[in-house]
Amino acid sequence: MYEHKSGKLLPRRDFYKRVAFHGGVSFLIVIISLGIGVLGYHLFESFSWIDSLLNASMILGGMGPVNEVKTQAGKIFASFYALFSGIIFLVIAGVIFTPIYHRFMHKFHLEIKDE
Repeated sequence: MYEHKSGKLLPRRDFYKRVAFHGGVSFLIVIISLGIGVLGYHLFESFSWIDSLLNASMILGGMGPVNEVKTQAGKIFASFYALFSGIIFLVIAGVIFTPIYHRFMHKFHLEIKDE
């Protein structure tokens, strides 16, 4: 998927396509993660779909839950979902910055090779 360091630098238009693709993958990861949270809150805490969406969105966004979690199963789910959300944040950052970092490093290697 990525060009080798000895290859030519990817044209700008193709680079933008690559960045857009990684953005799409990141968006898909967010939607799947949000779906897990919504289902979990709805099943374990019997929250309405809207309240489940709100709580999952707030935790995934790093803000914390809105509604009080009352059941033991809900508390266990909420704690694992919070940890999962922290890891997902790092994964998404990696997915988004990978093509940018790769281009920077590729350009850096080309400049060293030219000298």
